[in-house]
Amino acid sequence: MTHNVTLITGDGCGPELSEAMRRCVDATGVDIAWDEQSAGLDVYEAEGDPLPPRVIESIQKNKVAIKAPITTPVGSGFRSVNVRLRKMLDLYACVRPCVTYKGVRSNFKDIDIAIIRENTEGLYIGIEFKEGTEEQSQLLDFVRKHKDASIKIDSGVSLKCISRRATERIVQYAFDYARTHGRKKVTSVHKANILKYSDGLWLEASREVAARNTDIEFEDRIVDNMCMQMVQKPELYDVLVMPNLFGDILSDLGAGLVGGLGVAPGGNIGDDCAVFEATHGSAPKYTGMNKVNPTALILSAVMMLEHMGEDRAAHRLRRAVAHVIAEGKDVTYDMKPHREDPTAVGTSQMADAIIAALSD
Repeated sequence: MTHNVTLITGDGCGPELSEAMRRCVDATGVDIAWDEQSAGLDVYEAEGDPLPPRVIESIQKNKVAIKAPITTPVGSGFRSVNVRLRKMLDLYACVRPCVTYKGVRSNFKDIDIAIIRENTEGLYIGIEFKEGTEEQSQLLDFVRKHKDASIKIDSGVSLKCISRRATERIVQYAFDYARTHGRKKVTSVHKANILKYSDGLWLEASREVAARNTDIEFEDRIVDNMCMQMVQKPELYDVLVMPNLFGDILSDLGAGLVGGLGVAPGGNIGDDCAVFEATHGSAPKYTGMNKVNPTALILSAVMMLEHMGEDRAAHRLRRAVAHVIAEGKDVTYDMKPHREDPTAVGTSQMADAIIAALSD
């Protein structure tokens, strides 16, 4: 069976990583027709849009995509391509497994936590009011009139919106994920002790969904306590589900537990489409240097293969990645005991070693 997959090659180190990933996936023997699409900073400069309609149309047609990192300007320029993709395609579930691999430097062992982040709401909904604008002034007047409170006049304002429907959908997804992957517990993460109407709704809806899924253990944790718990007692946790911003932060914390973003894969999944991606950024300073660790994008491809029902190929590729990392010979500089180790290999050479391990 041939699978049609959109490949977004990204910018910065993205094209090198996407090529390494593609070679590894092709080496599994799965028949994939790659629909290569460009997006990101270079496309923005050339076409005026970092995410042209052709990219969205390709994903909608193929239903599955994998995306190399894309640069997001800080403080100015265009909004995140990742956020736009999630909203436009309703990719409401961001899944980020945090798993330790033998050979990766980490202060922790045997971590296996799946972080599931609601992708479409919260502060990332994108409703903001710039300081000094007429809209911001009207909002401040409304708050003073209706809430008996004031906001400093020189404030920028962002709205946090959490709906019952989106919360129920993502929490049910977390229970379904736990059931499918043989996991035992779902933990809902929130700040309902302070944010009574947004996170309070999240917690209430989480408990209602849990009451319909009693075969899986359920609990909730306040987000700041959850951060401490992940560092002190990570072995107590299994599947964590949370609103958008908390998911963004805790998935990076989880990546830190297992050795960094270089080994942190991810998937953005909706009812109709799925887009898989590495968690890390585009590292533009390393563009064209054949230096960046390809593991995260290759493990994202493992998730993609599982999503497509190619479980055997996914297992073989994950096992090959684990073998190369554990051996520690053909790995990039960041996976060596010392970052200046002269025996470190490049992006392409690490992919070669993984392909070789596939045939062992």
